Amino acid sequence: MAASAAQKVQEIREVTRIERIGAHSHIRGLGLDDALDARNVSQGMVGQVTARRAAGIILEMIKDGKIAGRACLIAGQPGTGKTAIAMGMAQALGQDTPFTAMAGSEIFSLEMSKTEALTQAFRKSIGVRIKEETEIIEGEVVEIQIDRPAAGTGAKVGKLTLKTTEMETIYDLGQKMIESLTKEKVQAGDIITIDKATGKITRLGRSFTRARDYDAMGPQTKFVQCPEGELQKRKEVVHTVSLHEIDVINSRTQGFLALFSGDTGEIKSEVREQINAKVAEWREEGKAEIVPGVLFIDEVHMLDIECFSYLNRALETDMAPVLIMATNRGITRIRGTNYQSPHGIPIDLLDRLLIIATTPYEEKEVKQILKIRCEEEDVEMSDDALTVLTRIGMETSLRYSIQIITSANLVCRKRKGAEVNVDDIKRVYALFLDESRSTQFLKEYQQEFMFNELGGDKEEMDVS
Repeated sequence: MAASAAQKVQEIREVTRIERIGAHSHIRGLGLDDALDARNVSQGMVGQVTARRAAGIILEMIKDGKIAGRACLIAGQPGTGKTAIAMGMAQALGQDTPFTAMAGSEIFSLEMSKTEALTQAFRKSIGVRIKEETEIIEGEVVEIQIDRPAAGTGAKVGKLTLKTTEMETIYDLGQKMIESLTKEKVQAGDIITIDKATGKITRLGRSFTRARDYDAMGPQTKFVQCPEGELQKRKEVVHTVSLHEIDVINSRTQGFLALFSGDTGEIKSEVREQINAKVAEWREEGKAEIVPGVLFIDEVHMLDIECFSYLNRALETDMAPVLIMATNRGITRIRGTNYQSPHGIPIDLLDRLLIIATTPYEEKEVKQILKIRCEEEDVEMSDDALTVLTRIGMETSLRYSIQIITSANLVCRKRKGAEVNVDDIKRVYALFLDESRSTQFLKEYQQEFMFNELGGDKEEMDVS
């Protein structure tokens, strides 16, 4: 009874998986065809055809893995899809290429120097693909015999019979191997691999000859072919780790546990130099290859002059990822100086950047984005309501109209409606002010707000 109850709880847990919807969770890629031309609506991306095509060319450079230390800047007005393009690039790169995203202001809140924070971000974005050859035994389990001593104490002994399509061999088992087999729940008919160096056992699946047992095994069972040839094989195993992970593991003060706690602290430059030398040695021997990843810095104008001078130097090293930055500022002051520059970035760094411009969305594109967001947030909306919401998006901002979707859906559910209509949108629009109406409200009622009289006194003082 207790066992069946536990099983029910486990099933319920699997079904009720919590999935949170983020601002860019609808982005699946850049939405390009094979010729790198942007489809108008694809993979969650809408419009910004020129910017997406440019991002696609940079993506191809990254995938080739030959180009490091290149940098590009995505510049445009707020709400024109800069972060969405960066997220699309991350999705298109897949799991193998390291991608690190950070905000420009992040480095000021960490308990370490700014340059150390940037160095760690850089090294998180560089992968090392390490290749090693191991000897493995791979075959189908014919029989497992485990003999327990009659006295009940002492070491267990046993035999394991493995076969391929061409041969069959019996292996004597020691205590450690018996425990591994028991832990992995290996039984006759399983296809397994045994790493000769470590003794690690991996179950690949069930043999196709046991397919008749499917009903007893359940739908999660994976069936594989019985291996061919020799039982003992040499196999190349590939591990991909970031340079930062190697730094942390080799840093005496931290140890590998820092990878789990997240508290890495500052890492000495001597450690990094030794690791760079070792990785260079592995590259020459053909044991490893460098995978230049992507470092994405959003709101890059928040960095100061020291950070920009560090980036200048860091981009020149051969151990540099592709740097992608985004900003919505025009000509503004460079932090830490009294000088103004385009995007708040020094001219010498701007010279190194390929600049991708994003432009405001047209009405039909705003409508399409809002439609995609409704699908993502599982909101049923009438055509008239979508048209009104699009008009609001054009007059205020795209971000404001996206925020309204969920609020309008809650109002709709409160009145037990099936789909969001125009009245729901109007009600939410009346409840929540956008930036322009809020400014208007402040102008009308500024006398009632605190510290207004101080501002007036200051103006009088300035005049006198």
